[in-house]
Amino acid sequence: MDKPIVEPLTDDELRAMLKACRGPGMRERRDEAILRLMFTTGMRAGEVVALTTTDVDLRSVPPVAIVRRGKGGQGRVVPLAIEVAASIDRYQRSRKEHRLSGDPALWLGDRGKRFSYDALHQALGVRARAAGVTGFHPHRLRHTAANRWLSKGGSEGGLMAVASWTRPDMLLRYTKAQASARAAEEALRLNLGDLS
Repeated sequence: MDKPIVEPLTDDELRAMLKACRGPGMRERRDEAILRLMFTTGMRAGEVVALTTTDVDLRSVPPVAIVRRGKGGQGRVVPLAIEVAASIDRYQRSRKEHRLSGDPALWLGDRGKRFSYDALHQALGVRARAAGVTGFHPHRLRHTAANRWLSKGGSEGGLMAVASWTRPDMLLRYTKAQASARAAEEALRLNLGDLS
């Protein structure tokens, strides 16, 4: 049976979603940090929700998040972009005012509650609707991260390690939607017609 092609989000859609997260409150900072984390690392929603305060090291070089138990029971260390680390830091500072600030879970919910898998889907869905992004679901951020990694010249092996894929067919599945566009950009860069 054919698997559907999942289109990654465009940079303009990501910018619009980040803009929809603007605000001084803990919820806005949390949603921005989660969004940045997911579209840059490709972490699964369940992995993001499971993070604890001790799983994020913003002082290491580069900053990292530790996935203790990913799909298939595998753990891994995920490098964080500077923008992601800064966003998580802003969230952690605002998190100190939350009723559950002593809870080991990194992400805290609204109105003094814990943050769940469903809460992540709802929170990012609200941001997507506010940004005018149609057909959004959090798993599109994993496809987006994979496409952005390769588009910016990242290696397939590096992407497989960061995404925790052990089979090349997973790489193809997540990057298929934009393969032709990336190939066209690469052809321009290679300039194979130049014989001088």
